[in-house]
Amino acid sequence: QAQLVESGGGWVEAGGSLRLSCAASGRTLSRYTMGWFRQAPGKEREFVAGIVASAGTTYYSDSVKGRFTISRDFAKNTVSLQMNSLKPEDTALYYCAAKSRIGIISSRGSYDDWGQGTQVTVSS
Repeated sequence: QAQLVESGGGWVEAGGSLRLSCAASGRTLSRYTMGWFRQAPGKEREFVAGIVASAGTTYYSDSVKGRFTISRDFAKNTVSLQMNSLKPEDTALYYCAAKSRIGIISSRGSYDDWGQGTQVTVSS
């Protein structure tokens, strides 16, 4: 089981940038597919971005494509989410997740381990 700890959330004005990081311990990152999800108040948790750590293949939701970039650092055993051109609708609690079994990368049910989340607030 991987332990995941997110950091980097905060408050930013619309158009600004934030970089989230997820530190993974207990397992080697290259054996996992990693995902970022977010959940706004009153809404379901939704997929934001994912990366097959070994291959570096990335996936994005349509709402963030072209603005967000997911990446991984094997040396630090971390996954990051660079968020640019932020919009008020990006405001949410952002979660890092890891999965080691076959499943749809954008489905939260495919993931085994979750972090506690980090809050991102974008003001208009």
